[in-house]
Amino acid sequence: MQIVIDSKALYSRLDDSDLRIVNLCESTEFRYKQIPGAISIDYTEVIDGNKPVVGQIPSNERLQLLTNRIGLRDGLHVIAYDDEGGGYAARLAWTLHLIGHEMVSVLDGGIHAWLHDSYSTTMHEKAPEYEEKPYTSEVVNPNVLATRDYILSRLNPPTLKLLDARSREEYLGLRRLARRGGHIPGAVNLEWLQAIDKKRQLRLKNRNELTAMLSELGIAQNEEIVVYCQTHHRSAHSWMMLRHLGFADVRGYAGSWSEWGNDADTPIEQE
Repeated sequence: MQIVIDSKALYSRLDDSDLRIVNLCESTEFRYKQIPGAISIDYTEVIDGNKPVVGQIPSNERLQLLTNRIGLRDGLHVIAYDDEGGGYAARLAWTLHLIGHEMVSVLDGGIHAWLHDSYSTTMHEKAPEYEEKPYTSEVVNPNVLATRDYILSRLNPPTLKLLDARSREEYLGLRRLARRGGHIPGAVNLEWLQAIDKKRQLRLKNRNELTAMLSELGIAQNEEIVVYCQTHHRSAHSWMMLRHLGFADVRGYAGSWSEWGNDADTPIEQE
């Protein structure tokens, strides 16, 4: 299952009964003007939301509500999209992978690419109610998740590569969104926006450009990669990008800097 799908491929499958399109657009305009057949969910349904570590995984009960809203079932291909470059959509994709549903893709460029390619939209309609079916709405695939303890156990000596998807100012500690500023020791910085092509409706940059950027940072496909940001929103996009490029061993740190930077006992670096 390809983690990234383009507008043409999605359009060809609009009538597929085994397809569920999920709209995570933030703007009011695209909440009500959406891809035909899409259902809308709010990003707050995908994360825990409790401060200060708002990006943690929701409870099993809230995950069950989310999967019920989507009508998740075996064999269903979920395609998520948004209006901000794919971060929200990628976080949903990561969450579904976490509970064992890997039939999920993100629309490259989201609603902006869809409109640029001259495909139609429809006005928002009331979301259909799906028959509740048993589905394991809990963590069953821990291989996509990194926790604070998991990272700490692999720092000395380092046995993984850490990719910080925040801005350069956050990475250096010049902009602080937690009690402490800086980054996890050994992490390299590739702001998530650097992977997005603003000239092509917020689609991912081409493979050669992305591979070159990663290679310059010393990130190779034969390594385990852990991505993080402030709340695992931006880094969910980085997770998607790496999976798109063929990286097999990629984990997302759901707690991210909002957990690490607020914990007085975790090591940090500042440059």
